[in-house]
Amino acid sequence: MAEYNSDHDEFDHALALQRHAALQGFDWEHAGQLVEKLQEEAAELLAAETPSDRLEELGDLVFMLVNIARHLDMDIKQALALTNAKFESRFAWIMRHSENLPPVNAPDRVQKMEDLWQQAKKIEKSKKNI
Repeated sequence: MAEYNSDHDEFDHALALQRHAALQGFDWEHAGQLVEKLQEEAAELLAAETPSDRLEELGDLVFMLVNIARHLDMDIKQALALTNAKFESRFAWIMRHSENLPPVNAPDRVQKMEDLWQQAKKIEKSKKNI
């Protein structure tokens, strides 16, 4: 199998495995096929009945995400870092307005938080368009 340096993380390991397989002709033709496979893996995750089966299916799902990123020539860790920053920013907006939220266990709290999330998203987009 492909040379693997254990100093790298599992994302790098998955990418090395996929690149090696691709060099041997074991690869998908286009990213659309990977998205279909991703949907299949998501369904398998939801259908898994035991914690060990769910863990295995989650791993398959993440492996497919790495593969999609490879096909699109994108860095999955960079994509995740961008998403983490976006989440932090939007959630901070929600927390800045938390005094207006219903109590934690109130049935409408999640919807109110989602409304604030959408406000934060609109603000981000308006700043990008300036």
